[in-house]
Amino acid sequence: MATKEAPKKEEAEEVAAPPKKSKKLLIIIVSAVVVTLSLGAALGYVLGHKKSGGADAAHEEAIAEDKQEEKKKEEAKKPPVFVALEPFTVNLQPDNTTGEQFLQVVVSLRVADDKKGEELKAFMPQIRHEILSLAGSKKASEITSPDGREILAEDIKDVVNDVLGYEPPKRSKRKKKDAEPDEEAPVMSVFFTQFIVQ
Repeated sequence: MATKEAPKKEEAEEVAAPPKKSKKLLIIIVSAVVVTLSLGAALGYVLGHKKSGGADAAHEEAIAEDKQEEKKKEEAKKPPVFVALEPFTVNLQPDNTTGEQFLQVVVSLRVADDKKGEELKAFMPQIRHEILSLAGSKKASEITSPDGREILAEDIKDVVNDVLGYEPPKRSKRKKKDAEPDEEAPVMSVFFTQFIVQ
């Protein structure tokens, strides 16, 4: 009888052993699936968060553009601020063809706002001096053409902004007549209301 019981015991161990191995394998497979799903969920969250972050940045950029447009519309409603300077009369540098010539000019400066206009008036003696020095260094042939007048206007703008402490950006070419005024500068543009060369 002992021999009959021994084979039953061995058979029982053989039958019991495979389920233990399959449980371990099942646990490993389930663990791998859980880890894979967790990593996938984390990756999906991160990618989804980055996409929404990009959308937030685009939304903020659109809001900033809208605010700039509103500011421009409000500024367009306000009338421009001009500061008229007293007339200038200055002797020009002699040309070879003519004798002594002079320039009589009346200048108006367009400024950013009333505050800048008042600040400009405080520097008026220095501004007049700089404009007289600049205009006196020119020849009649340099300033009688439309391009010459535009160059003189740009030079006056740069000189006045320099007096007010604003360093104008360096430009390789002169601005065209229809170019946008420099909105950061105190003096945005220069206009001649009278221009006589004799």
